[in-house]
Amino acid sequence: MLKLRIFNPFVMALSCCLLLSGCFKDEPAGTECDIEVVSIEVENLDEVFFHPTDAVVTVPAESSSIVFEVRRQADLTALAPVFRLTPGATIVPESGTVHDFSDGPVVYTVTSEDGQWHRTYEVSFRRVTQMKSTTLALDFEHFSLEPAAQKFFLWTEEGDDGLTGNVWATGNPGFQLSMGSAKPDAYPTAPYADGYDGAAVCLTTRDTGPFGIMAGKRLAAGNLFLGEFDLASALKDALRATHFGIPFDKQPMRLTGYYQYQPGPKFQDPKGKIVADRTDEANIYAVLFRNHDEAGNAVVLYGDDVKTSPQIVALADIKPAPAGEWTYFDIAFDYYADIDLDLLEQRGYSLTVVFSSSVAGATFEGAIGSRLLVDQVRIICTEEE
Repeated sequence: MLKLRIFNPFVMALSCCLLLSGCFKDEPAGTECDIEVVSIEVENLDEVFFHPTDAVVTVPAESSSIVFEVRRQADLTALAPVFRLTPGATIVPESGTVHDFSDGPVVYTVTSEDGQWHRTYEVSFRRVTQMKSTTLALDFEHFSLEPAAQKFFLWTEEGDDGLTGNVWATGNPGFQLSMGSAKPDAYPTAPYADGYDGAAVCLTTRDTGPFGIMAGKRLAAGNLFLGEFDLASALKDALRATHFGIPFDKQPMRLTGYYQYQPGPKFQDPKGKIVADRTDEANIYAVLFRNHDEAGNAVVLYGDDVKTSPQIVALADIKPAPAGEWTYFDIAFDYYADIDLDLLEQRGYSLTVVFSSSVAGATFEGAIGSRLLVDQVRIICTEEE
C-alpha cells in the first residue's frame, strides 16, 4: 500500500519542494522508494510489442500500476522486467528476474535505502485487440475513489469496443496538493448522478485556496482527458503535467454528445484580477495524432501543444454555449493530413478527448464556479474500404 506522510503545504511551498516523489513526502536522503522506469528486453520485439518504445514505461510518481500493452498473440510466460529505481532503493522480486505474466500481474515491493519506507507496484501486460465497433461510446458510468487516500474519483472504460481500463486522467491529483481537506465531490472533476442517461461527469472550476495563491495557481479548471496526469510536473510546469493521448486504431470522423454549461460570475486572470468584460468558456475537443516522430521516438501531446503540434492529423473542437439543459453537440473532425492505413493498423496514431470547464484553465485563467456537465459522448469512426 502507498504510505503517505502528512505535511503542511505551506511549509512545502516555502521550502521550494516542487519536485514530488512517488511516496508523496518531503524526502530526506535515502527514503525514496519509487520505480521510475520499467523496460522489457526480448529477442523478437516486434512479436510482442507494436513499437520498440512500447517496451519502456516511464512510471508517473503517483501510479502504482504499471501496464504494458502487447500484441494479442504475445508470449507472456517468460518475461524479465528491468527496473530503474530511485537512488539506493531495492526491489523484490529482483530486477531482471523472469516471471510468467500470462495469468495476471506480478507484485513488486520497493524498499527505501534506509529500510523505513516501502511501496508496492503491480506490473501487468494487456493484450490489445482492434476495436470491434466503429463507434466509441464514452458514458462515464464507471468510476471509483482512488485507492491510496480515497480523496478524489477515477474513471475507467469497460466496454467491448477496444477501449478498456484506466484510460482517463484528470487534474484532481494536483488539486489535492492545495486543497487536501476537500471532499471528493468538491474536487474539480467529479461524477454527476443525474446525467442525460445515467451518470455524467461534472467539471467545475475551483478556487485553490491560500496555497494556490502562493504557488501562482489560483484556480483549477475541471478537466477529464484520455491520457495521463504527471503529478511530479504539476507544480513546476503545469502545462507538462497533462500527457494527452492513447493508441487508437480507427479513423474518427465525428465527435458527438450532450452537455450543460454555466460560466462562473467573475472571470479572473492568473494574478486573480477580475476581467470585467470577459466571460468564461468551456471546451470540448478531440485530437488524432501520430504517436512517433520521424526518428521513431514516442510522442505524447502536452498542455502547450495539444492543438498545435505538427504531429496532429485531425482535430474536432467546440466551445459550448451556455445551456441550462442537456444540449446535443456534433462536431466533424478537420483533417490536416491523409491517414496511413498501415500505420493505423499498427497503432501508430493516438487519440485524446478533452473536456474542460475553463478553456484557459491550463494557464490558470477562468471563472471560479464555471460548470460543464458532459454525457453520452461518441467518437464516430469510418470503416476501412
